[in-house]
Amino acid sequence: MTPDADPPRAATPDFVHYAELKGEDALARLDAWAATLSAQPGFAGAEVLTSPAQPGLALVASRWTAPVPPLALPDGVKAWVFVVQTSVTPSA
Repeated sequence: MTPDADPPRAATPDFVHYAELKGEDALARLDAWAATLSAQPGFAGAEVLTSPAQPGLALVASRWTAPVPPLALPDGVKAWVFVVQTSVTPSA
């Protein structure tokens, strides 16, 4: 690799899907829903997230190597699909 060449880019999923739910049972409901994602084509992994600063809010951030298939969302869930434009990785 020459000094002016771009460093190798880590392979990253091309799509990210976020699902958000608010309420007392948000974490339990999204945790159960996230467990179903691995059966979908293109699924590359997911995290179920909460924040002490946002009680009652839960998120699922899932990564996909292909366009996100239609997903059956639990009632009340808001969801968005994003296309990864840039990926930043730790420097060596």
